[in-house]
Amino acid sequence: MKLKSLFAKPFASYIHNKIRKSLSTAVEDQEAILKQLIKTGKITEFGKNHNFQDISQVDDFRKAVPVRDYEAFKPYIEKIKQGRHNVLWKGQPIYFAKTSGTTSGVKYIPITKDSIPNHINTARNALLCYMAESGNNAFADGKMIFLSGSPVLERVGNIPTGRLSGIVNHHIPNYLRKNQLPSYETNCIEDWETKLDQVVKETVDTNMTLISGIPPWVQMYFDRLIELKGKKIKDLFPDFSVLVHGGVNFHPYKTRLFESIGKEVASIETFPASEGFFAFQDSQNHDGLLLNTNSGIFFEFVPANEIFQENPTRLSLSEVKVDENYALIINSNAGLWGYNIGDTVKFVSLNPYRLVVTGRIKHFISAFGEHVIGEEVEQSLMEVAAEENVQITEFTVAPVIGSDGSKSYHEWLIEFEKNPEDMSRFALKVDQHLRNKNIYYDDLIRGNILSPLKINPVKKNGFIDYMKSINKLGGQNKVPRLSNDRAVADQLSRWADN
Repeated sequence: MKLKSLFAKPFASYIHNKIRKSLSTAVEDQEAILKQLIKTGKITEFGKNHNFQDISQVDDFRKAVPVRDYEAFKPYIEKIKQGRHNVLWKGQPIYFAKTSGTTSGVKYIPITKDSIPNHINTARNALLCYMAESGNNAFADGKMIFLSGSPVLERVGNIPTGRLSGIVNHHIPNYLRKNQLPSYETNCIEDWETKLDQVVKETVDTNMTLISGIPPWVQMYFDRLIELKGKKIKDLFPDFSVLVHGGVNFHPYKTRLFESIGKEVASIETFPASEGFFAFQDSQNHDGLLLNTNSGIFFEFVPANEIFQENPTRLSLSEVKVDENYALIINSNAGLWGYNIGDTVKFVSLNPYRLVVTGRIKHFISAFGEHVIGEEVEQSLMEVAAEENVQITEFTVAPVIGSDGSKSYHEWLIEFEKNPEDMSRFALKVDQHLRNKNIYYDDLIRGNILSPLKINPVKKNGFIDYMKSINKLGGQNKVPRLSNDRAVADQLSRWADN
């Protein structure tokens, strides 16, 4: 046993035991965090504007602080850019995490001295929990790759600003620096394909033990390695044993990734965002991600069907139920208050509090009143793909509004690794699975208002070429699974097979 893995073992056990003990105090921890947030928030401009001095309980807080999205926070962010202190949180942020918004353009999310440990420690805890549970600590001695954004930071309002993954790169502990790949110089390359080629050069003859990144870009990395060497990943990296992923649902990519590897390896799912690191897979033996209940964030949960109401129901952790779809609302020591992050979640366990991410609030289809969400389309497609032994590379779904007497329907643009033997049968089976999951969609099909879905196959690498065409190839970028309009579908149709 080498030195790093030797020292990692007792530390992993310590952290794992600490997290286990905290499972029984999750509700109390959340209550304590809200009180501390309000206490600190009183000195801020936001706190004074919202009468924090009069808040004594959670109901007072909800009356004072409405649910907001980024657009409603922009005036406060602009003041921070101008150099103002104590706007959303005490002092000024130490970083802005720069991220692309679907309606707000570029978003600048504050990261404070108090909130940065949430991002750094949670990533660490995910690995340590795996290590403690599995006993696999040997990966700590090998090389680890983190497919991330550039660590080069600009200054916005004199505040260091960049992609979250690039910011986090500056906080990797020194004892892991020698294990980290790619090199800093390669990480700084902005063009994804140029960067990927250099990553392959630096890693192809190296003892990789852990690989981390968003699944579609990890797959692209694997494809390049296999194309170069003509070998499976397990033969290139015999000691590779841990795959860390997040950002999108892993299931649609799982089969192809493991086929590229040549075997199944342990996978650790995470739920990070620029606004905070919300949950992580703490166990290989249980479904769902453990909610980060003691890390500077007070969570609220709004029933997903109420999120666009003026005064939606806001639930605390003690009030949630299993299998209900909630919009996730956060209040944090980064200075985000009643902030709607845009993700929907569903609890799979309340003891402990484990959840799954079910989609994006804005990524749904209800052009005809069907209320179809991401979780339903992903599960429908993956279930049929498994039955038919078909591999999916990528997909997205959009509505088609009928004209001249033709009926409306859902168009599924799918890139297959290999097309189904019978595309019509495949489409009908997916449609039936979706009908079984969504009664509104089923009613519209039964009522002859909608035609069954239609599949439009996309050429090999079509999604990659589409992302390249809009300058969003690689990094943390991803194609929305479904949309209520045709903005993505119409552009992507350029790479359709028909």
